Amino acid sequence: MKRLENRVAIVTGAASGIGQSLALCLAECGCDLSVVDVNEDGLKETAQKIQARGRKASIHIVDVSRKNEMERLPDEVLLQHGKANILINNAGVSLAGKFEDVSLEDFEWIFGVNFWGMIYGCKFFLPHLRKTDEAHIVNIASDFGLFGLPTKTGYCSTKFAMRGFSEALRAELYGSNVALTCVYPCAVNTAIVKTGRAVDEEKKRLEAQFLESRSLPVEKVAKKIVRGINRKSARVLIGFDTRMIDMATRLLPSLTNTLVARMQNRVPFL
Repeated sequence: MKRLENRVAIVTGAASGIGQSLALCLAECGCDLSVVDVNEDGLKETAQKIQARGRKASIHIVDVSRKNEMERLPDEVLLQHGKANILINNAGVSLAGKFEDVSLEDFEWIFGVNFWGMIYGCKFFLPHLRKTDEAHIVNIASDFGLFGLPTKTGYCSTKFAMRGFSEALRAELYGSNVALTCVYPCAVNTAIVKTGRAVDEEKKRLEAQFLESRSLPVEKVAKKIVRGINRKSARVLIGFDTRMIDMATRLLPSLTNTLVARMQNRVPFL
């Protein structure tokens, strides 16, 4: 999508982190925004920052894991903006703990937000995206959608599923007015681990501390994603670690899996 000015973008998980930064970056490019989250205070802050940049912002307090709420969302967006051009499925949560220790309820919770939230977004917005001259879907996955990590069975499952879905839907949309980009960020400076669920709270604290010490700023990540929209990129790999993981899993998948498995005895939060 070469022209972003006067487009309408929907961003889920826009109350903070990557979602908020993406919304602001798109506003600076001339987009109007529909920002979506369960955090009303965070959405108000995001909307105020968008309006300070001279663009329109509508607030939608929606739990992306709830089908009925997501089914109503397109009509609410169209009522406020009259159209929808860009859908960014960014809302996500974290779950840590060995599979044997994680409850099925926790698995259902993370799939509800990370996977079904994306499915609902695509299903309910795609008919409206089809009606525009040019449209774009962005699914925010993770480098954990490229390889499996111990204690991340739930999180990796959702991101691998997102990856497969995105590749299949992109093929179905080939030649149409709707492009699709799947994004694979490395560690980013957000609160996803702090606000997520974990079997061991001390390991959760150590992981959050580790990520803070070596994560990318959300502003840098947002700019790379917007550049991917401009270029209609199929994939956007963000961070040196992600590019190395992608290369390793392609060239030496068995060796990479073995090395990752051995890490759990050396990394304190795994």
